[in-house]
Amino acid sequence: MYTKTPKCAFIDLYADFSVFFALKKKIMLKHAEMFDNRLIGRFFIFLSKNSEGMHMIKQAADASKPQGGIHMLEGSLWKNMFLFSVPLMFSQLLQVLFNMADVAVVGKFSSAEALGAVGSTTILVSLFTGFIIGMGSAVNVRVAQHLGAGNKEKTASSIRTSFVICLVTGCIITVLCLVCARFMLELLRTKEDLIDGAELYFRIYAIGMPALGIFNFGNGVLSANGDTKRPLIYLFISGILNVIFNLFFVLVCGMAEDGVALASIITQYVSAGLILIHMMRPSECTFKLKDLKCGLDKQELRRVLGLGIPAGLQNGIFAVANLFIQSAVNSFDSVMVEGNAAAANSDAIIYNVMSAFYTACSTFMGQNLGAGKRDRVLKSYFIGIIYAFIAGALLGGSLLLFGREFLSLFANDEAVIEAGLQRTRIMGVSYAVSAFMDCAIAANRGIGKSLVPTIIVIMGSCVFRVVWIYTVFACFGTILSLYLLYIFSWTITAIAETICFIINYKKLKIAPAENVAAAL
Repeated sequence: MYTKTPKCAFIDLYADFSVFFALKKKIMLKHAEMFDNRLIGRFFIFLSKNSEGMHMIKQAADASKPQGGIHMLEGSLWKNMFLFSVPLMFSQLLQVLFNMADVAVVGKFSSAEALGAVGSTTILVSLFTGFIIGMGSAVNVRVAQHLGAGNKEKTASSIRTSFVICLVTGCIITVLCLVCARFMLELLRTKEDLIDGAELYFRIYAIGMPALGIFNFGNGVLSANGDTKRPLIYLFISGILNVIFNLFFVLVCGMAEDGVALASIITQYVSAGLILIHMMRPSECTFKLKDLKCGLDKQELRRVLGLGIPAGLQNGIFAVANLFIQSAVNSFDSVMVEGNAAAANSDAIIYNVMSAFYTACSTFMGQNLGAGKRDRVLKSYFIGIIYAFIAGALLGGSLLLFGREFLSLFANDEAVIEAGLQRTRIMGVSYAVSAFMDCAIAANRGIGKSLVPTIIVIMGSCVFRVVWIYTVFACFGTILSLYLLYIFSWTITAIAETICFIINYKKLKIAPAENVAAAL
């Protein structure tokens, strides 16, 4: 019998109880008699005096460390979700800045026609890239759930199946864009003097869609495992290369919109290659091409598509909804149109910062759902809302205070700046409201529900806005009455999405926690 150990000594020796619980099952098989709660301290002393026991402790300590550096199942959710989100913020902002660089290079060193041609494809590019990003979010949720459940076989199956889905999705979009590019541009009423250049740019850009699919597949898998830093590094590398190639093709080779598009697809394949090479290294989320011989998991295929297609459509819906808003803005004079375009630059920056918390919300909820930790599932949702709300409030407030300075970055005409300020004053107080809507959408996706939330988004962000334009805006005819549709549509959609999440969450609580993994 071992002598009693003072409590303070026990704490000093084994302060981190996570090591104990990481190997509890394995150790229990050999030392079952010692697993009385009153003897835990003595049990650790036993291990400390036993070389095999110390080796097991070391193994547990190493195994308990998440490969991506962010532990989703243990520790402070406030801290871990924030650390998880920061690299995502920079990744999103880098994409915005690099896209701006594309436009800047064309506008600065090429013709106005080339700039207009590239700008004419913005809606289509947003539509199809948004769909691919939606598929990547589905991959993130499914892999996170299996990792949380500790099911290595299902994790591997989900990764293998998701790779094929994302690659095939990218290829289908490429073929669709190559065949229907001019038709789609004509539907958007692209100007005759711009449509040839826009078609050339869009066709070349579309060739990079399979690479975009692969990168978002890898990004979804790595972030599900807590690693958001590595995708950021790869994106940074490809972004720098994108700027270099833009300048090379435009300045040295004398190319225009075709040069910018070519630079984009080269760097997209670079980022896809980098993330694939990393994933082929041994880890919890290893991917090897030879694994494809094992075939696709039909259940995973249905689950990923069931989450990915609605999520992709949801991202595309916002691009479609913006068409109706832009058509309403175009009914005003050119000064108002230019002011709106300048002010709209804030959307990409603020939305992408906030979206990092939405991704964190769905990922943490997915892993903890897989692990059967219902309290952490719900807590992840609330923390995601709080973080996103704070981000929206701070950035929106900054826009209210420094709106004139922000607009001066994009316009010199005082009349254009004044017109833009009408939008920033409304949007500055609206961004925080969108946190409740988007976080509820992410939460529904995190627990595996995507179809009904997507229908709600369609009704709130598309149908409601169209109705508003043809009723409220048609009645008053002011720019204020148009911009107010944002806060009203987001409020209504947020309420509906929150109710949807509450219903879905209550249904989840019917099943015992230990049966969650089997249900995935």
